[in-house]
Amino acid sequence: METISRDRAWEILTKYNKEQFHLQHAETVEGVMKWFADDLGHSSDRDYWGVVGLLHDVDFELYPDQHCLKAPELLREGGVGEDVIRSVVSHGYGLTVDVKPEHLMEKVLYAVDELTGLIWASALMRPSRSVMDLELKSVKKKFKTLNFAAGCSRDVIRRGCEMLGWELDHLISKTIEAMRSMEKGD
Repeated sequence: METISRDRAWEILTKYNKEQFHLQHAETVEGVMKWFADDLGHSSDRDYWGVVGLLHDVDFELYPDQHCLKAPELLREGGVGEDVIRSVVSHGYGLTVDVKPEHLMEKVLYAVDELTGLIWASALMRPSRSVMDLELKSVKKKFKTLNFAAGCSRDVIRRGCEMLGWELDHLISKTIEAMRSMEKGD
């Protein structure tokens, strides 16, 4: 797998994204993807997983109606390789594109993208405004409350679990753990 540097990925991302919310989401998904690379025994591909996570929504802020459709053009202009482009685009499977997540990393991205948003929203409801004291049961309760963080697709999260062959509790617990490690600065 060929990747670009994190600095170059950030340049590309910030060329098309200015809103703090989108930049924070990109960095969250980047960190979660790196954590999962390590956790799942793919530490040698950690930077690749991270770059894909960082760039996954490169087209969303400017082209929300063409999400995952405009990304290849923007990424090619930035000199990003086809393997990264394919992985980025695959997280829109079944929504805007027919590029199915095939590799473990793509399946993880598909599953955690929406989930990180739900977890952050859940954490922000806590007095601590932190994931450090967030528990699985709290996120599961919010998961079942469809009007809470309504933009986070529960169907996508469930399909991601199915692709990975994981139970929802496992995915949520691991993603909370990943986000905690980021908050601690690991």
